[in-house]
Amino acid sequence: MKRLLALALLLGSAAPAIALDQANVTRIDTATVRIDWKDAGAVDIYAATDPDATIRTARLIVRNDRDGMETVPADKATRTYFLLKDRKTGQTTRVAERILPLDKGSNFRDLGGYPAAGGKHVKWGHIFRSGAMPLLDEADYAQLQGLKIGSVIDLRSIEEREVAPTLLDDRTGALFIANDYSAKAMFAAMQTRPDGGITLPDNLYGGLGIMLKPQFRAIFARLLADEGAVVYNCSAGQDRTGIASALILTALGVPRDIIMTDYHLSTPTRRPEYEMPPVNPADYPNNPVLQYYAAAMKKPGGVKAEPLYAKDGEAYLTKFFRGIEAQYGSVEAYMDKELGVTPVKVAALRARYLE
Repeated sequence: MKRLLALALLLGSAAPAIALDQANVTRIDTATVRIDWKDAGAVDIYAATDPDATIRTARLIVRNDRDGMETVPADKATRTYFLLKDRKTGQTTRVAERILPLDKGSNFRDLGGYPAAGGKHVKWGHIFRSGAMPLLDEADYAQLQGLKIGSVIDLRSIEEREVAPTLLDDRTGALFIANDYSAKAMFAAMQTRPDGGITLPDNLYGGLGIMLKPQFRAIFARLLADEGAVVYNCSAGQDRTGIASALILTALGVPRDIIMTDYHLSTPTRRPEYEMPPVNPADYPNNPVLQYYAAAMKKPGGVKAEPLYAKDGEAYLTKFFRGIEAQYGSVEAYMDKELGVTPVKVAALRARYLE
């Protein structure tokens, strides 16, 4: 029951508060969402397309609601942020859909709303994580255009980008950043089973903290540059992207249990069918990523989103954290030494991305 409550909160949550609490947004259909919250008194609801909108600049859509639930119009083509105001205390809570309702996207979601350092919360609409985006359609690009994306950081290898290129930067005018490395090293640690599947090592993320230093540095550099929303992705949007998200949330002071729950959201929100375009594997015989997807597609049900746990039942991210802490003393010390995310920069990140 605790896990279900945590998932409901994280799928579309805003800050817990003294009176107004546990707000979340659930999409009903292409034109409607439901907002749920807990409050002892009456609440007014405002809507805006600007993630930093205030009560003065937002549009009042519901007045004096007392039942803790309201279904409101919200076209999926335009991202909407809601402000819930307690009529008695004046307290305001911001909330939005955590998962963007893309037609052909996988794992594209907002890191906003999580409780963080100093009793504050991560701002909505500024930091987005995703899986690969090679099959986005025109409606998806139109929706993403409205996010005012300034940077797209692609965490994928040369082989992945070769067969499933990202066009989001071209379609939005965002800065595109990718650092070349081969996926062959990662796949060398994996074992191919007789059924064509792959057995993953227990320490799946071992070494990624150093291997992906250029990519992680780039993400923090773009966040500190404050030049529009930041989007970062890998193929599934769960492993390399999961580590990057964990580092960002750690820097912002988000509790470890919340970070882990966000990490595990990648299983239900992943859509593997949109991560790889139809490509003939024979045209890329030396591409291990494409060979993996081709083998997986031959199995019943194709590529599946598997829970992110090792054979011993422990989450891969937990093992990553333990390894980092054993070597550096803390995740913060690793970020300082290896990524250049000093305490001064952490303070700057919190000043910009917490409210």
